Amino acid sequence: EAWDCGATEVCIQGGLPRDLDGFFYRGLLRAIKRAIPAMHVHAFSPMEIDYGVLKTGMPLRDYLQMMKDEGLGSIPGTAAEILDDRIRQQLSPNKLPVARWVEIICTAHELGFPTTSTMMYGHVEEPADWVRHILLLRSIQKRTGGFTEFVPLGFIHQNTRIYKQGGARPGAMYDEHLRVHALSRVLLHGAIRNIQVSWVKLGIETSLACLEAGANDFGGTLMEENISKAAGATFGEYVAPEEFRSHIRRIGRVPAERSTVYKIRRMCERPEDDPPSVPAPLRLVRAETHAPYTEGAY
Repeated sequence: EAWDCGATEVCIQGGLPRDLDGFFYRGLLRAIKRAIPAMHVHAFSPMEIDYGVLKTGMPLRDYLQMMKDEGLGSIPGTAAEILDDRIRQQLSPNKLPVARWVEIICTAHELGFPTTSTMMYGHVEEPADWVRHILLLRSIQKRTGGFTEFVPLGFIHQNTRIYKQGGARPGAMYDEHLRVHALSRVLLHGAIRNIQVSWVKLGIETSLACLEAGANDFGGTLMEENISKAAGATFGEYVAPEEFRSHIRRIGRVPAERSTVYKIRRMCERPEDDPPSVPAPLRLVRAETHAPYTEGAY
C-alpha cells in the first residue's frame, strides 16, 4: 500500500525482545524484498545489529554481509545519543558503549553500507559535548566516507523516565536548536554535506528556522511514525510533498526530491512544474493495537 502511495523507503527500528530469533531481522528483509524488490530498506540501528550478532553468534562482518546479501540498503546511525560513555551511563546505560557503536558503523561503511549519523541533545549534556560528538563523527567520515547525513535530534522529554525522575532537563530551548544546526554545518564542512532537520521532533516552523541556520534537508514525509510520538512529540506524522515544497519556497529555497542516499530524483524550480499530488496517507492501524513503548528500546 505504501509503495502504491509513492513511498520509496521502509525504515525499520524496534525493541530488543529477549526471545527474538537471531535471524528474525533477516526474515523481515526477505519478506520485504519478496513483496517489493525495488523498495529501499533503511533498517536496524547499531543496537539491533549488535543484538543480531549476539543472537546468531556470527562475527559482526559476516552478519552485516548476510544482511547486505538479503537486501538491506542502508543503516540508521541512531542509538548514538551523545558519544561519550560518561553521559551515556547517565542517559541510557543499556545502550552500546561508544567503541562498539563506532566499530559497527565503521564495519558497515567498509562493507559499502551508507549510514546516517545522529546526535540527541537537550537532556544532560553540555555544548562542549556537542562539539566532541560532532568531531568524532567527522573523524569517522574522513576515514570511511560512509555517512550520508547528520541529523540532530532534539530530546523529547515528556514521557521519558529520566525526565520524570528529575535526571534530565526538559529538552532544548529554541536558540539551542539553532545553535546545534549551525554548529553542525560549521564543524562538518568538507566532511558530511547534508544536515537534516527532524521536523517530527521540532515542528515545521522551528525546522524552517534551522534550515536557515545551516541545515539543508527536511527529511522525508512519513506514513507512520511511533518513536517520537511515544516519547511525547505532538507534531504530525504525514506532511504532503506539496506542503513541504510550499514551506521550502517560503524561505527562498528551491525544493528537490531525493533518494535515501541523496541522489536527486527531481528539482522543483517552479510550482507549475511540480509533480502531481500524492494520494492521502495510508489508513493506519488503530493506536491501541500498537506494541507499547518501552524506554531504551530505540
